[in-house]
Amino acid sequence: MDTFVRTVQFISRLFGYVAAGLIALSVVVVCQMVFTRYVLNQTTIWQTDFVTYSLIAATFVGSPLVLMLRGHVNVDVLPLYSGPRLRWWLALFAAGVTLLFCVAMTVLTFQFWLESWDNKWVSDTMWRARLWIPYSALPIGLGLLSLQCLADFLGLVSGREPPFGITGTRRP
Repeated sequence: MDTFVRTVQFISRLFGYVAAGLIALSVVVVCQMVFTRYVLNQTTIWQTDFVTYSLIAATFVGSPLVLMLRGHVNVDVLPLYSGPRLRWWLALFAAGVTLLFCVAMTVLTFQFWLESWDNKWVSDTMWRARLWIPYSALPIGLGLLSLQCLADFLGLVSGREPPFGITGTRRP
């Protein structure tokens, strides 16, 4: 199980770098678009679509790293004021619901991606981007998020991780 968790954490970090690269690339493309429009006085075709798709992809493929680092916003008043046993059960419930939600979303977004692939969807803009390419970030990101949720769930159940990251408690 340790190998699985370490592998998932490595993949989460790797895709965190991919997300950061997509954001950096988006900044460069926006600068190029501004230069092309206002300095060269030319039209731009692909830049707006590219930046939009890149930022959305960065959000999805970067989400496992955010979960792993506990960088998401959460309300932990109830767990902070609960005893160790109730805190563990709350964490188990939250982790289970989160895992089920992520798996369901992975399946649904994969079906959406497959529909765009089968029907050869393209964007409605002049660029006519093949939409299966940017849509692939949805099932990939949510699939990786599901793996990270599973790793967190296993860490909680095995007692390797404290509930809600609050130290000083053990599994009942």
